[in-house]
Amino acid sequence: MKATIEETKEYIGMWVTADEHIRHELLTSNRYVEARGNRENAYQGSYKIKGNHIDYKDYTGFVADGEFIDGVLYHAGMILYKKN
Repeated sequence: MKATIEETKEYIGMWVTADEHIRHELLTSNRYVEARGNRENAYQGSYKIKGNHIDYKDYTGFVADGEFIDGVLYHAGMILYKKN
């Protein structure tokens, strides 16, 4: 059986859209920072991983979620790729 992203911890790091306009940095502290274009700290908050699912909650109380499928993060209509 294939390990989940929760088990491998491969979610930690920078995730970007193909044009790199949206950038999610998932930190080891279960915090995230989202940049949009030139706005380096557009959104910040916490996240929780369960299996291959991620739940976000920003500091304003807004919540969103996503799924990791085959090394790609699908989040709120966006497709993000791990940046090495």
